[in-house]
This record gives sequence, C-alpha cells and structure tokens, in this order.
Amino acid sequence: MKILLIGKNGQLGRSVTEQFNLSNVGNMELVSYDSSEFDITNKAQMAHRILQDKPNVIINASAYTKVDLAESECKEADKVNHLGVKALGEVAAAHTIPVIHVSTDYVFDGDAVFPYKPDDSTNPQSVYGKTKLAGEDALQQVNPQHLIIRTAWVFSEFGNNFVKTMVRLSDKEELSVVADQYGCPTYAGDLANCLLTLCQAIQVNEVQWGVYHFGGDAETSWHGFAKTIFAIAQSQNRIKSAPKVKAISTEEYPTPASRPQYSSLDCQKLAVYGIQPSNWRLALVNILPSV
Repeated sequence: MKILLIGKNGQLGRSVTEQFNLSNVGNMELVSYDSSEFDITNKAQMAHRILQDKPNVIINASAYTKVDLAESECKEADKVNHLGVKALGEVAAAHTIPVIHVSTDYVFDGDAVFPYKPDDSTNPQSVYGKTKLAGEDALQQVNPQHLIIRTAWVFSEFGNNFVKTMVRLSDKEELSVVADQYGCPTYAGDLANCLLTLCQAIQVNEVQWGVYHFGGDAETSWHGFAKTIFAIAQSQNRIKSAPKVKAISTEEYPTPASRPQYSSLDCQKLAVYGIQPSNWRLALVNILPSV
C-alpha cells in the first residue's frame, strides 16, 4: 500500500512520518509532500501528483490553522479548509482513492456537558470552525470513500503548541491560564498511529467510511493542562521550578475567535479498529525531556 501524506512539515505531518518510520510496516510505503508541493487549492497539481505516485490512500494533514487570524482572513481560510478539501476529494474520487481527512472540535459550539459523539449536531462559532465543517461536508458529498477524524488540543515535540509554549514560559513567576474551557489533550504521535491503523484497515478492506473522533483519554482545562505540564517537567528536572499558574476566565482572556467552552470528544467509535484514546499524560512524560 502506498500512502500519500499532505502537510509533511506540520506538527501532525512530522508525527505521521516519525511513527511510520518506527512502525516497520514492510508492505506500506509513505510518500509525503508539503503544501507547496501538493497544494490542495490547485487541482491540476494534485492530479499530476496522483497520476505520478498512484497512491492507495491519501492522508490530509494540511489546513489553515490560524484560528484567530481566520476571523479577518475568511477567504484564505475557506480556500484551504473548505474549497481545497472539496477539490482534493474530487480529484481522489476520480481515481477511486480514499481520503483520510483531519478535522477539529471547533465544529461544535461547546455547549455540551458530555463528550461529543461523531453524529452529534454541529454548530461552529468561529470562521475557522465554519470552514472546517464546510470542508467535512464537501468531502462527504464528493468522495464516498472518506474517513474524517476530528481531534483537539494537539501537542507534540514538533512545531508550535501549548506544551512547548508552557515550557518556554516556565521561567516566569506567574502565568495566567484559562480555567473554564475544557477538553482532552491529544498527543500527535498517538493521532498519527491512529491514522496509520486506519490505513491498514483500508488495505484489508475492513473499514467503515464516515466521521470519527480521536482525542485524549481524560478531560482537563487549559489551566489543569498547564499545571500537569509543569509538574511533570519539574519532576524530570526539565525546569528548576514551576511558575504559579493563575486561573482566569475566558472573559479575562479575549480572543478574536470564539473557542468551544467544552469540547471533549467521545472516541468509542474507533474501538472497532483497536484504537484507544491518546494517553496524553504518558506522552508528556515521554516527550518533555526533549521539548
């Protein structure tokens, strides 16, 4: 099986490459491109790459992810997250190629009190969330062979993310972190393994197309996440001392884009593939020494 990965230089793309290299799957090949080499807004380029590589499955790990900037760059966000995903789905469908597409918890409004299931009603509150949902809908319409994987609060050793930001700011005496937004952190390496497991399911024709959720195995707030990061980093002597983490409300930390106040994801639907939620605390223990 040949896997074509889009977005190789992003946090998730790099994690997919690393996990693929660690997996030693002899009957699978990974071909990866960055967004300039495989531009999902350029149908001609996509068609050329697909004819050249003849992949058996495509993983789309690319996206417009500047959540706050999307509020003022609506067309740019829509071009990538919606129209680009639609174009990718159309080109792939023309060659009968399945697409695994990564989406987000921002498709929900955050008003739930229990973890969101894949078939729960969506109601995005930000431009980013609206464009990601439009991309989901478009992919489902143009390519019946689709797996849409919604995830949230992703972190890793790569790129920019909350964990790396907290480590960078660990020399401060005090940090203010939002305490009234709740979700489940997700280690990108675990998400990468989830995607690769789904590729294997496609390979043996044991897959049910549709929407799935993959996230962390335990809820927390951004405040709780920060405290956990500092506690583990300090226990490993990664930092000398932990700053005081002051709990603040969303109102005290206004942002251009609205965030879901609650966005935990129910991941049970993936259990049929033997995929378990991300053990994000264990992941922190493993990666913090190198972050």
